[in-house]
Amino acid sequence: MKTVKRLFNTITSFDNLLEAAKKAQKGKRYKQTVAQFHFRLEENLLLLQEELQDGSYQPGDYRTFYIYDPKERMISAAPYRDRVVHHALCNVIEPVFEQTFIFDSYANRKGKGTHRAIKRYQQYAKQHPYVLKCDIRKFFPSIDHKVLKRELRRKVKCQRTNHLIDTIIDNSNQQEPHLQWFAGDDLFSPLERRKGLPIGNLTSQFWGNVYLNRFDHFVKEELRVPGYIRYVDDFVLLGHDKREIHRWETAVSDYLASLRLILHPNKTQIHQTKDGIPFLGFQVYPHYCYVRKEKISRYRRYLRSNLRLKENGKLSPQDLENQLNAWLGHIRFGNNTRLEYNIFWYLRKHRVGLFKHPSGSWRVLEQQ
Repeated sequence: MKTVKRLFNTITSFDNLLEAAKKAQKGKRYKQTVAQFHFRLEENLLLLQEELQDGSYQPGDYRTFYIYDPKERMISAAPYRDRVVHHALCNVIEPVFEQTFIFDSYANRKGKGTHRAIKRYQQYAKQHPYVLKCDIRKFFPSIDHKVLKRELRRKVKCQRTNHLIDTIIDNSNQQEPHLQWFAGDDLFSPLERRKGLPIGNLTSQFWGNVYLNRFDHFVKEELRVPGYIRYVDDFVLLGHDKREIHRWETAVSDYLASLRLILHPNKTQIHQTKDGIPFLGFQVYPHYCYVRKEKISRYRRYLRSNLRLKENGKLSPQDLENQLNAWLGHIRFGNNTRLEYNIFWYLRKHRVGLFKHPSGSWRVLEQQ
């Protein structure tokens, strides 16, 4: 593998930090911490640059909260200046790794995403009768720091860049506890090895792809699986021979154990592609798909919460409109036309004025 050196000066250049600040600001312009940082943007970036270059930079404390989607997940939000550093780092090292990723890795990459992953799956499903649907148990809380650093150092040979990477990884906050033992471990190994990345960090999403990059190549090049797609820790293997798929499952489980990861026993199953599988929020068949009922129920709860915020003046009609159309854009990918009109009826019932723009998007009017 070709390695890269001398990245640090590019990462810490003022132009790169400025670009990173612009990216970190997107969608958060009016938050207090963001506005305060950008009020004295040049001064703050110069101070951040100085700390990075003299090695005194230290990340701040995370703010944690929980979401239920549908199970409880802990989300960690880094201070804004740290998010600027994350963008600055990824601006430079992400293109280095991007060229090593396989085509059918679809998470957190430009030109990819859930809809393209589903379309790709449907192409494979038309050609192969069986699919092994897999899910890694507690993926982000299980990422082993030592293994992650090893994978990053296979490509990055810049000492100062690796020191910055280590600083971000080592300052990850404590994730939800769970113990897993692997071959060669003693009783205390799971307690002695640091693991877990904060869900919500830009770096965590990117490093998740780096962590599983060699696994992707193993599946494609050594197992020679004809149909393989991965989105974060959800992945599928498609083939013609059910016995061969069982062998793939064993080989995949063994390889993941070398990364100190475990397949989720209840979410790893072999299906016939014609029967459809739950994948990335949709029930997906070879020729069509629709949004799963659990996703619809969660969105209804989310919509009710947003309507209460709007009634209390804490959410503007424009914000409600943006959120509504983002979700409608998602469900329109599936066969869910009636669901869109049910949402329209529900909003009208709650006295939210709507009209449909010729572009197909819904426009929210002021309270009637």
